[in-house]
Amino acid sequence: MNGRRALFAALVLLFGAVNARAGSEGRAHRFTPEGLAKVSDYIRNEIATGKFPGAILLLQQHGKPVYCENFGVRDVATQLSMSADTIFRLYSMSKPITSVLAMMLVEEGRLALSDPVSKYIPAFAGMKVGVEKKAEDNKVSLELEPLKRPVTIEDLMRHTAGIPYGYYGGDLVNKLYADAGLFDRNSTNAELVAKITALPLAEQPGAIWDYGHSTDVLGRIIELISGTSLLEFAKTRLLDPLGMKDTAFYVADPAQWPRIAEPMPQDRAISPITQVRDIRKPLRWESGGGGLVGTVGDYARFSQMLLNGGTLEGRRYLKRETIALMARDHIGPETRVERDKHYYPGETSGYGLGFAVRIAVPPGTNWPLGEYRWDGVGGTFFFIDPEDDLFGIFMVQTPSQRGRIQLELKTLIYQAMGR
Repeated sequence: MNGRRALFAALVLLFGAVNARAGSEGRAHRFTPEGLAKVSDYIRNEIATGKFPGAILLLQQHGKPVYCENFGVRDVATQLSMSADTIFRLYSMSKPITSVLAMMLVEEGRLALSDPVSKYIPAFAGMKVGVEKKAEDNKVSLELEPLKRPVTIEDLMRHTAGIPYGYYGGDLVNKLYADAGLFDRNSTNAELVAKITALPLAEQPGAIWDYGHSTDVLGRIIELISGTSLLEFAKTRLLDPLGMKDTAFYVADPAQWPRIAEPMPQDRAISPITQVRDIRKPLRWESGGGGLVGTVGDYARFSQMLLNGGTLEGRRYLKRETIALMARDHIGPETRVERDKHYYPGETSGYGLGFAVRIAVPPGTNWPLGEYRWDGVGGTFFFIDPEDDLFGIFMVQTPSQRGRIQLELKTLIYQAMGR
């Protein structure tokens, strides 16, 4: 009798999963050949007009590629054709991967979103907040104020920790961060965190969405909990099991260097003081916030796992409810989190635990609510659209054109679906 009940329960789960997949396929918007042709024409025109050497676009729906095209060349210097094994700098598309690793530890009870960061990095307990004060003679000075509450793991994951990237032309705290050498590729995560804890926070924890080094600090906490390097933990728990064989922090094997995609020679500036890094050179800094490199195939396996609710090919990496928690807005009105002037998710999106999350439909569109996504300063971007059982990945190296291209290409992709 018990065997029959177990068999019946298994059949219910099987047919439930099949029906759920069938239901999502029935509700999903479908691409038209004419719409996808416009997508192809757009990318070809960008290459023909010298915006970037080449690119790859993958759109995968219901677990199968519906569009996968390679365009142009990897590098204008070598003229090697773009191909599926081309390696790209992912930059901030590293953040979702690091966030998934952290949530694995949360599921195991080794980390909690509510934990103070000082539980793992004691120096955080003594940090202050830098506040600008203007004197009667209009001179501006920086005063240090105590924390109103501790910085938490959730603050790191949703960028409300008060840890900016730092930029010139900003306020005094940002200048301190810009001058602190935080992008030193020869620093370890431990050394980076030591530099950060010697600086003031830019805002009180939980006050403002301020994009910066928070995910790098999260990477260091993963190292402290796991007792291994960030890459070793990532490879053991996620990259190797998923089959993300080319995802790393640099390309170690010289035989693989011809596979590296490069931007146009004149398009290598990330900021006034930072250039696109040479990923052929070894580095000590395993940046969970922006250091990974990888291929479209690797990121596709990661994206399909997320879209599946935490599983791929019979192996579970995260619970479905954990993915749902990550992909919902964590800075909504009820949190009273303000948005800084560089709020990259945009007016129609909130921010979850590692992703921007669409919470309103952009004017003039019927784009799906609940889409979550992120991009990298090198030009790459990805999005996951649960409503249409779809994900998309665009791989390119063009720091100067990334914002414009992402908006224009996403518009064409959704128009190709009738959205």
